[in-house]
Amino acid sequence: MIDIFGILKGKPGESDYNKKGVIVQGITGAYGSLHARNMISYGTNIVAGVTPGKGGQKFDDKVPIYNTMQEAVDATGAKISIIYVPAKFFLGAAKEALEAGIKLLVAIPEHIPVRDTMEILNLANKKGAVIIGPNTPGIMIPELIKVGIMPPTPFKAGKIAVLSKSGTLLYEISDALTNAGFGQSITIGIGGDPINGTRMIDAFDMVKDIPDLEGMVVVGEIGGDSEEILAQRIIDSGFDKPTVAYIAGRAAPKEKRMGHAGAIVMGTYGSAESKISMFNKANIPVAKRPAEVPVLLAGKMEKSD
Repeated sequence: MIDIFGILKGKPGESDYNKKGVIVQGITGAYGSLHARNMISYGTNIVAGVTPGKGGQKFDDKVPIYNTMQEAVDATGAKISIIYVPAKFFLGAAKEALEAGIKLLVAIPEHIPVRDTMEILNLANKKGAVIIGPNTPGIMIPELIKVGIMPPTPFKAGKIAVLSKSGTLLYEISDALTNAGFGQSITIGIGGDPINGTRMIDAFDMVKDIPDLEGMVVVGEIGGDSEEILAQRIIDSGFDKPTVAYIAGRAAPKEKRMGHAGAIVMGTYGSAESKISMFNKANIPVAKRPAEVPVLLAGKMEKSD
């Protein structure tokens, strides 16, 4: 399993430890420029931007802009890229990033054609790269690096990993955790498109061995079976850190799409009841409301002491 924590943070002794370089694809667009500034303000080390035809310019008179990803990677050695281009341009941008040697690609656009996503996942597997998204708020190690669109205020450095399909619920539940004294070691937005570069089970495998990890929060939703698969993996792996879950969409009508493209229940397949049942088998309590998550987590941590 790829060391996602190491890609983001680096390793002791590396010259860029704690400040890994990030390239922004689409940095001159309205959306890309807004969030590039927000990431820089947070402390993320944005080392380059890429916009075809604007090579040689500088973003905000500081960040060099290149015409191609290969030029940007050759100049900076960066292994992380974030894509802000429209969905119809995602396939080309993602291919260019992976071919240039990017190892962590954060895909912000939503409603990427399934065929395009499948093609990029195949290429990422061949290249030994990780894709977060599409339709993700991003990934972050609080108070160190933010690669995405999440607001900074809900998050605080700590020892709880948060994996979430929903961006807004990632913010809300992380804020509840922070206010209850539970900082986060890493937060990953899985993404809301039908097919994700990093599934729940993949994200779990990436973070379960993070040094000093004390617990985990899983924010799922109706539709699909990723939560059930994750629960089984937790059982099979013997992972014993305190873990709590929340399932969005309990009251959604069956066979009606609600928000995310993947959040649709067909009969009993993908129902909240199915997911809650599997989490119960894994000894993972499921909160009824987001605010209940830190309460359940505190209870689990007390029992583990």
